[in-house]
Amino acid sequence: MAERSTSAVDVADNSGDEPLTAKADQSTSDGVAQKRERETDGEETQGSGRTDGSGAASPPELHSGHKLARRYRLEECVTRLDGFSSWRAVDEKLRRAVGVHVLPADHARARSVLAAARSAALLGDPRFVQVLDAVDENDLVYVVHEWLPDATELTALLAAGPLEVHDAYQMVTQVSQAMAAAHREGLAHLRLTPGAVLRTSSGQWRIRGLAVNAALRGIGSDTPQRTDTEAIGALLYASLTQRWPYEEDAYGLSGLPKGVGLIAPDQVRAGVHRGLSELAMRALANDGATASRHESPCTTPEELVKAIGEMPRIRPPEPAFTAPPEYQRTSFQQGYGRPAPHPGVTQPVPAPPPALQSRTGKALKWAVSALLIVALGLGSWQLADALMDRGEKSDDTGTTHTTDSNDKNSEAHKPVKPLTIEAAREYVVEGSAQAAADVGKTYDDDPSSYWRTKSYTDGPRLAPYKPGVGIVYDLGSAKSVSAASIALLYPGNHTTVHLYAADSLSPSASVSSMKEIGSATTSDKKVSLKGKKSVKTQYVLLWITDVPYASGDNYSGSGYKQAITDVTFRG
Repeated sequence: MAERSTSAVDVADNSGDEPLTAKADQSTSDGVAQKRERETDGEETQGSGRTDGSGAASPPELHSGHKLARRYRLEECVTRLDGFSSWRAVDEKLRRAVGVHVLPADHARARSVLAAARSAALLGDPRFVQVLDAVDENDLVYVVHEWLPDATELTALLAAGPLEVHDAYQMVTQVSQAMAAAHREGLAHLRLTPGAVLRTSSGQWRIRGLAVNAALRGIGSDTPQRTDTEAIGALLYASLTQRWPYEEDAYGLSGLPKGVGLIAPDQVRAGVHRGLSELAMRALANDGATASRHESPCTTPEELVKAIGEMPRIRPPEPAFTAPPEYQRTSFQQGYGRPAPHPGVTQPVPAPPPALQSRTGKALKWAVSALLIVALGLGSWQLADALMDRGEKSDDTGTTHTTDSNDKNSEAHKPVKPLTIEAAREYVVEGSAQAAADVGKTYDDDPSSYWRTKSYTDGPRLAPYKPGVGIVYDLGSAKSVSAASIALLYPGNHTTVHLYAADSLSPSASVSSMKEIGSATTSDKKVSLKGKKSVKTQYVLLWITDVPYASGDNYSGSGYKQAITDVTFRG
């Protein structure tokens, strides 16, 4: 990273107080930010920070495709606010996605942002989204940081409901430990919101925006440790109750009823873990709350880590165990056509047939033997005649005849039946949705309607800009899926489609961890996909990783794109 060796001096030169610190925000582009900045200064609910002037500098005129340092190509603007902008970009040298904050070099907070970014980069703690570069050149200051395509904001997780007890415990433990380490190095966060905390596909929690986002907004605090501790308490409170612990609504969460004050999480929602409820109140005590059972409040992340260590450890839930079906003997084990004997019951032994008597019996034996010999002779003669006839016919016509057993096998291979689609939802791993409102058009039996991707400048492979785009389909119940027919709008240099078994309409697992049903590649307008074997699932992810080049139309310009008109699953 440029000029990292001077970071400590830069911090000292640019601030007479403690080093400028920052707090992550929904608008910081690290791979999960998907919406523009909506917050205002009036929505700062934690109330302990101070904000300086916003600066008179106007934001630089940048656009998609613009390159910084002949290396970082800007792709999508995710925030434009207060004189700076944040972008999803591509590092063309290393061929990876990154995030970039850009502001004019003469911005009032440009030097502070540069110093804060260099201080955060020196920390090097993997629990934080890493700053990769901090540069001042060509009248611009820009900060480059990691982009995490497999991470999900706590904001998005809470939109589906409160966290499971063990997840909430892991979140507060890992975030508290990370912030305690940062404060030991003189760094604070000051904007630790649900949008700043991310859960990766491996279950690890990471924090973004350390020492950068607060500097971008000019936020400071006289008591940074108390501010961050209270923020962690608010995150835990929201994770347990799906409510923001103040009267104002924030981050997509409803606030507490007005006039009732701050009440414990286990009084807001039934079934909340008592120990975590008390921990949240102890972290929030510095804002006027009273800790349960008169424990002393936690005013620093270090004290919060100690309080968590004194709690009984919360173990992950036991995996659900399904009892195997009762063992049943097969007809082969029991004997053909004979019922299985019951334990403890003696089975009668059948008596042998009576022996044939004297001369009459002997005569009957000889008669039966003679008849059998005649029958075998006639049968052999007819079989030989039939084989000779068949050989002659095959010599004359050159045709091939199938046997009865082949006929039976052909009847056994019956065509697979189509499956009914009950619902569908677009699956977004990174960036914004493609056309979420149009997913129903892919199974409405109308070939003229379709769901379409956006147009991209490079292809056919969507990576590294996007790992893929797709739709999750709900079949109503678990069914065996073995094949699919997919009608496309655009032909051309190739389209690649994968089918995966998902766990819900909004899968929590990453695509790489899902079970693949099958994949196919085509340059035509139809994909016929068939897996090696059927997979039983209720939810099927149709995942597109490569799209062809197509000309522009009323919807989008020319570029690499694809559209789905009809989807049929078979099982």
